[in-house]
Amino acid sequence: MPLTPPCEGGNILVFPVDGSHWINMKILLVELHARGHNLTVIRASNSWYIDEKSPLYTSISLEMDVGMEDFFDVFVKENIRAQRFGASSLTVFKLIKDFLVMITEAHQLWADTVSRIFDDKTMVQSLLDAKYDLVLTDPAIAAGLVLAKYLKLPSVLNVRWITSGEGHFMIAPSPLSYIPAPGSGLTDKMTFIQRVKNLFYHSVIEYQQRALVGPCYDSLCDKYIEGGCSIRSLFQEADIWLFRSDFVFDFPRPTMPNIVYIGGFQCKPAQPLPADLEDFVQSAGEHGVIIMTMGTLVNALPEDLTDEIASVFAKMPQKVIWKHKGNRPSTLGNNTLIVDWMPQKDLLGHPQIKAFVAHGGTNGIQEAIYHGVPVIGIPLFFDQYDNLLRLQERGAGKILELAYANGHNFEQALKEVLYQDSYRQNIQRLSRLHRDQPMAPMDQAVFWVEYVIRHKGAPHLRTEAYKMPWYSYYSLDVLLVLMTAVTVLLLSTFVVLRFLCCRHRRKSKTKQQ
Repeated sequence: MPLTPPCEGGNILVFPVDGSHWINMKILLVELHARGHNLTVIRASNSWYIDEKSPLYTSISLEMDVGMEDFFDVFVKENIRAQRFGASSLTVFKLIKDFLVMITEAHQLWADTVSRIFDDKTMVQSLLDAKYDLVLTDPAIAAGLVLAKYLKLPSVLNVRWITSGEGHFMIAPSPLSYIPAPGSGLTDKMTFIQRVKNLFYHSVIEYQQRALVGPCYDSLCDKYIEGGCSIRSLFQEADIWLFRSDFVFDFPRPTMPNIVYIGGFQCKPAQPLPADLEDFVQSAGEHGVIIMTMGTLVNALPEDLTDEIASVFAKMPQKVIWKHKGNRPSTLGNNTLIVDWMPQKDLLGHPQIKAFVAHGGTNGIQEAIYHGVPVIGIPLFFDQYDNLLRLQERGAGKILELAYANGHNFEQALKEVLYQDSYRQNIQRLSRLHRDQPMAPMDQAVFWVEYVIRHKGAPHLRTEAYKMPWYSYYSLDVLLVLMTAVTVLLLSTFVVLRFLCCRHRRKSKTKQQ
């Protein structure tokens, strides 16, 4: 008996985000394609990762005025240098300003590109003639939402991050007393000072959304969407949010009926390793293997730290597999294998792997949870510290901040995670919790995409809050009316009492006369 109702192959328009976000989207597209859905992907002609030709999808390539890759690469290097070697307040401020400028430019670039789509009547007609069932988009760039609104199609979001900050803050009640803002480095247990800090970080995100990013899309809505709209309303109008997280990983918080949690949807049982890698792993014997990677955006850490890390690895009884593209460390030991690429998921699922040294990207963290491998985290930027903090808070990982990282404390952290049983026990407990679900996260994702196709949307799961003005949402109008009524009542009572008192005095005066 099938777990889900049958669904004829749908016609899905996909508006992804490049870089590591595409990795997640492509995994979902593979599954949708396998289930008979027809996919069309909108991509930039100068895309980093999204191929123009693919057996999974047909593509629509859009000419972009400029690429952001060079600017992003410079920003990443400057950010690492500032953390590693210290920076003045002025330098930190400049980095924040440059980051906000870079993000705003990226959003404006995509808004301008979508504007050109709307002005191209031939392309618009071809999109309408294709008769798509829905738009599947990653809302870290909101252009896909505007396109869905223009084409009057249901929208499904493959999401963790939106145009500014974490997705829940746009759609679900988010009390700052116990829900940490992105970038704050806080948990769900905060002191008074930490709550002040949390409010500050949330205010920065709100400023980014309302003053910098939002206007890029709001002007697009005003010009092309009949009746107008705002980007906030488009987020809240989305039919389904496929949220790349879950509450094994994240802190508990309020949520909404149209948020579906698919954290770890990319995780699968490990496949056999290539023969040469399997031989290397097995040669480690009882001591096992450590693996290390800093993700797709950073080729190498600063050379002095790289040499110190290599020196620590050389002293360990374990074998090491290290994804590293920079200069070969001068202190590299015979027990360390340097690779340009590693089958990370398959390695994490191998019983010989004892620890995972990582930068703290969401995918790597979820794969570590799925396979039950404790983590030593060296966060670099974005959400990585917050991700690792969730593991550390649960006793399943250890954070080593880049600003203070050296051979000594790296060795201490590595030995602590390797030799204190609590780390492995805690990560394996998280693994058991994550796997104990009635339906696999990938099946959940596909079910809800097909659900939207079958029912032509899911408006019954959306809150009506997005249609309300802010003063109605917070019941300030009700409060104002009640306060006015109470005030009128009190004033009326006061006037009546004053009148009675004055009348009584006049009568008393008359009697005395």
